[in-house]
Amino acid sequence: MALGSRPSLPSGNKTGSGTPFQPPGGSRPRRGQRKVAGRLALLVLVLLAMAVGSLSGLLLVYSVHLPQIDDLEHYRPSTTTELYDVKGRVFGSFALERRVVVGYDDLSPLLRQAVISIEDKNFESHWGVNTFRVAGAVYHDLTSGARAQGASTLTMQLARNLFLSNERTFGRKLQEAFLSIQIERTFTKQQIFTLYANQIYLGHGTYGFEAGAEYYFSKHAKDLTLPQAAMLAGLPKGPSAYSPILNPDKALRRRNLVINAMLEDGRITAEQAAAARAEPLGLMVATDPNAVAPYFVEEVRRELEKKLGAEQVHTAGLRVYTTLDLDLQRAAKSAVLDGLAAYERRHGWKGHLLNAVAGGVGLAEFRHPDWILPPQPGDYVHAMVTGVLPYQVTAKVGERQVVLLEEDWAWTGQKAADDFLKPGDIVYVHLAAPAAGQDETELRGTLEQDSGVQGALMAIDNSSGGVLAMIGGRDFNLSQFNRATQAERQTGSSFKPYVYTAAVEEGATPEERILDAPASFGSYTPHNFEGNYLGSITLLKAFADSRNIPAVKLAERVGMHKVIEVAHRFGITSNIPAFLPAALGAVEVTLKEQVAAYAVYPNDGLRIAPRLVKKVTDADGAILAEDRSEVAEATGVKTARTMMTFLREVTNSGTGSVAKALNHPLGGKTGTTSDFTDAWFLGFSPTVTCGTWVGYDGRESLGDKETGAKAALPIWMDFMKAAIAGKDAETFAVDERSAATRRSGSPR
Repeated sequence: MALGSRPSLPSGNKTGSGTPFQPPGGSRPRRGQRKVAGRLALLVLVLLAMAVGSLSGLLLVYSVHLPQIDDLEHYRPSTTTELYDVKGRVFGSFALERRVVVGYDDLSPLLRQAVISIEDKNFESHWGVNTFRVAGAVYHDLTSGARAQGASTLTMQLARNLFLSNERTFGRKLQEAFLSIQIERTFTKQQIFTLYANQIYLGHGTYGFEAGAEYYFSKHAKDLTLPQAAMLAGLPKGPSAYSPILNPDKALRRRNLVINAMLEDGRITAEQAAAARAEPLGLMVATDPNAVAPYFVEEVRRELEKKLGAEQVHTAGLRVYTTLDLDLQRAAKSAVLDGLAAYERRHGWKGHLLNAVAGGVGLAEFRHPDWILPPQPGDYVHAMVTGVLPYQVTAKVGERQVVLLEEDWAWTGQKAADDFLKPGDIVYVHLAAPAAGQDETELRGTLEQDSGVQGALMAIDNSSGGVLAMIGGRDFNLSQFNRATQAERQTGSSFKPYVYTAAVEEGATPEERILDAPASFGSYTPHNFEGNYLGSITLLKAFADSRNIPAVKLAERVGMHKVIEVAHRFGITSNIPAFLPAALGAVEVTLKEQVAAYAVYPNDGLRIAPRLVKKVTDADGAILAEDRSEVAEATGVKTARTMMTFLREVTNSGTGSVAKALNHPLGGKTGTTSDFTDAWFLGFSPTVTCGTWVGYDGRESLGDKETGAKAALPIWMDFMKAAIAGKDAETFAVDERSAATRRSGSPR
């Protein structure tokens, strides 16, 4: 290029050509490109507006019907209604959800740490929602089409348990999040954890960690050890799947997973973790609180539901103060079961055992209804034979092994056990504690028999009518039918006091004589039980020895309508036929009515209706219901005291004279029905009236000579030993009046 010449411009860039000049380093955007960019920006804005609108719509849809979080400030969860005996001891409960509400400080720090480590590591720092985990779960749901996944914080779990259903959907997850944020804004972390800890389900009907600790370990939540706390903390994920009762292996693995999580979070040391993982589950499952008096508890439940409604009874955490005496209830249970065992032994070994293996059930799979409760020494339970040697039998009751030796079945008359027992047989045993030096996991037992015979007992306080003890049958787990209150059975001679009361009201006296000789009343010809006749005897002798013909003669004299009227005044509600055989007990009455009627005599003619409950309060102590004794005059004082002479002679020289061995002021009457189908004894001390009955539900014979004195009276005596203990100085009112008369020297 020559110096001074002008440089040439690039082709196409000449001025004046109509093409814009492009500076070095780039080109100007075309007009079409600008339009596309503008449209894209507009589309983005529209999409953002739609997203915001959709999100706002979702927020509105899923939050408009959410509950008010302020309601939590007044929240009271469903809690357990507890029953107290006369000494303030808890013996039973009702609950839809078995829960004991406690405060934050009543929860072991180990438990709090375990729950946070396994359920929500960031609980102390998040604002109710773990954003990253929730976003991941939502993305998974949207891309996979599967149901909503986990990622719930403790606060979200609380929101779901309190306010929402268990439906696993995207919408419910959003509601959880909204509620959780509100909860976190309203309550402290301690308050939130406490609500969670009292609400969470832990299996087997228990809710909350306090109830769980009491159920699984028989201790309070504040006293849990590290392995115990870890096991409970692992249950919320799957209360059934990780149940230490149903699935102990899975429960153990889950517990150790919790321990490892605590170690990773620095909550415990490696040494503590290793020691805790080495521990067994160590369950001490609590006994069913209703097991001591199940028939009584069921009667209370029916009564309260009629008065207060089922929902309040089962959810409101009521305090029910009953008339039951726990000590006497235990004595009653022992008396009935021991008495039935004695009856069974009198009639020898019958065999006819059911066999689980023959029924198609394996030894490992079989479960008996008796095994609901942990076996305890003193219990009568059904066991399954697992091994038989000539001189030793092993059986199982739940997870416990029972050992029987030759002396434990000697009463059967059998020598070698393998002659009459085989694996799979269901036997009835009376458990005893292990002998000294014996494996503590094993129980000793004596072989008993369960032929189906039943027994019932009821005792009341004479002065108040309060039911002190109630046994409605041999085994509540096998039959909930209450033979003390629901079974109407023929009374036999225990009906005779109403006949004699009618006669005394008409002027009869104990010294009056009557002819005990063959007699017919139209087509009806009664016979004495003994089959003999005593001739002219006093009414006192006739009553004490339970002679039938004198009783029928008295009924004819006063008229059966009069006898029926007396029985109804005494509280017998049965429809009594107005014919003479009813005088000998051809009428069906409940044990409950009989006991209340007999209490009229030591009460100087006043009938006090039996009652189970003294008062009911709410959880704060406000009285909701209060039962007072219902009192009515059944007969006059003079008649009642005259009848006391008759009834006391029965236990002094008559059919109940063995009761003299108790060396206490007593009275009562035996009762035996035709063919020995029912055996009764009704009797009283100055403070307690008790009745016992023995028989078969199918009304078959108890066997020859199984009278009220033989089958029922021994049970009554065993119970009354406990009822009169420490009451050596008590006397009947008639004795007190006689003593006062003697001291004053003025006969009345």
